[in-house]
Amino acid sequence: MSSEATRELALDFASQIAPAGCIDIRRFFGGSALVQNGAQFGFVMKGTLYLRVDEAMRAEFEADGCEPFSYRAAGRDVTVRRYYAVPARVIDDPALLHSYAERALHATPTPSHRLSDTILAVTPSG
Repeated sequence: MSSEATRELALDFASQIAPAGCIDIRRFFGGSALVQNGAQFGFVMKGTLYLRVDEAMRAEFEADGCEPFSYRAAGRDVTVRRYYAVPARVIDDPALLHSYAERALHATPTPSHRLSDTILAVTPSG
């Protein structure tokens, strides 16, 4: 799938999820990222929509037989369990797709609240 076709598919998903202009589509390696308020909650890669998951969503997606995002790099397989392929039943139902996108947004750290911001620095007392 060409980068232009991937971008068009990402735009189509974005239009189903939220009103026009609410979701930014950005280049993401060989695909297109879905970003809202600076937080990437999903992406389209090789014609597949992936959403950020929390533990509950991961369990639901796995029960539907969905796989986490994976790729091959430096001769090894890499699996990214934070993003899962969206089940076909969700893609085929605009209301359900919107609901899952909202859940993915809630599972996504915002740029102003990253994990590193929540860890207290410990300095040796001298």
